[in-house]
Amino acid sequence: MMTELPKKISNYLNRYSSEKYTVSELSKKLYAVVVVIPTLDEFENLKRLLSSFEKNNSDALSKTLLLFVVNNLKSASSEVKEENLRSLKFLRSIDSNKINIGVVDCSTGGNGFDEKDGGVGLARKIGMDLALSLFDYNSTKKNILVCLDADCTVTENYLSEIIFSFNEKNLDAAVVEYEHPLSDFDKNLPAIICYEIFLRYYLLGLKFANSPFAFHTIGSTIVCTAESYVKTEGMNKRKAAEDFYFLEKLSKNFLIEKINSAKVYPSSRGSWRVPFGTGQRVNRFNLKTEDEYLLYNPESFELLRRWNNFYFNSDFSSNDFSEIKNNFPNEFINFLDEQNFFNVILSLKKNSKSSQQFFQQKIKWFDAFKTLKLVHYLRDNGFPNLNMFDAVDDMLKKIGYELEEFQREKREIIPSIEIQKKYLQILRIVSI
Repeated sequence: MMTELPKKISNYLNRYSSEKYTVSELSKKLYAVVVVIPTLDEFENLKRLLSSFEKNNSDALSKTLLLFVVNNLKSASSEVKEENLRSLKFLRSIDSNKINIGVVDCSTGGNGFDEKDGGVGLARKIGMDLALSLFDYNSTKKNILVCLDADCTVTENYLSEIIFSFNEKNLDAAVVEYEHPLSDFDKNLPAIICYEIFLRYYLLGLKFANSPFAFHTIGSTIVCTAESYVKTEGMNKRKAAEDFYFLEKLSKNFLIEKINSAKVYPSSRGSWRVPFGTGQRVNRFNLKTEDEYLLYNPESFELLRRWNNFYFNSDFSSNDFSEIKNNFPNEFINFLDEQNFFNVILSLKKNSKSSQQFFQQKIKWFDAFKTLKLVHYLRDNGFPNLNMFDAVDDMLKKIGYELEEFQREKREIIPSIEIQKKYLQILRIVSI
């Protein structure tokens, strides 16, 4: 079933989408929610994912399409292609009376991706673009696009909370809370605890620094409306970090909210699927090629906090330039010089017609990527990484968190796995 698309949607599709792929849709209707799920060599995980969805509210499920983008490179091994074929057959066999399944075949019969662009970004983009034609635009409710991964599971209230949050709170974009499952029988347990501490510490640092980009950037947690998606000009084709750059683009036009009442449980496995991210960090941890128990220096976030409070509240008169040079260390000034900041900010101010426009231009210039570049620059120039657990203790003190007994005691540089779990649980609470 099709409906006449709003002009902004059709204009986006005409300009940015490909006509090569189509949806094999088993239940012919329009939806309020489309969950786009890139699927690459995931046959064994599909039943777990679907089982978690089947526990969701039946009314929410009836309004939702799970859109699987089964994909691989044309150059992929025969084993990967065979697994994808099994996934396609399995998904097409599911009873559409229980759950709405759509399939995009980016695997068989020459549909595989070229080496240049093929990857998770392209798979997400194809699915999200195709989803735009599957919404009920005659409805007064939000048309909600959800990103997920095939190796995840979700909570029983996942769909209902997303629908409620977007419609009742009038959201345009959000991320859903996440937790990596922590099983004592998982060989990757130390690796995933270490990685999630890293992720949550960085988020906590951004929150402490009053950054407008203080949200986690995990692809399987992203949600936006069809309208915000097209205004942002859609998903990118990156093989990795597609989530970071997509959320950064969204955040320059919309507030990225947080849905804490539902959760996504990403896999803790190692993976060859992307060049960096969770899977590669787990692989790297297990190979012991680097010291993983290091975090950015808390003083970097102290500087970032001072900078954000100054930068976003200043009108940048001539006196402000002197204040910057008198109140920030040389390392910070050197970074601004490298970014041509002093010329850029004058140009932004000159070309802004109002203080509000100037403020928006400042956000667009000092964005999530430039924030990360600053933290990395400080790491390499005078503010080196610290032991993970010392850095967490210091950051918790900065936000006024009273350290627990195990943190006040003298402990090992790398504490026991049980102590590491306690650190992670604290960060899960304070980084919400």
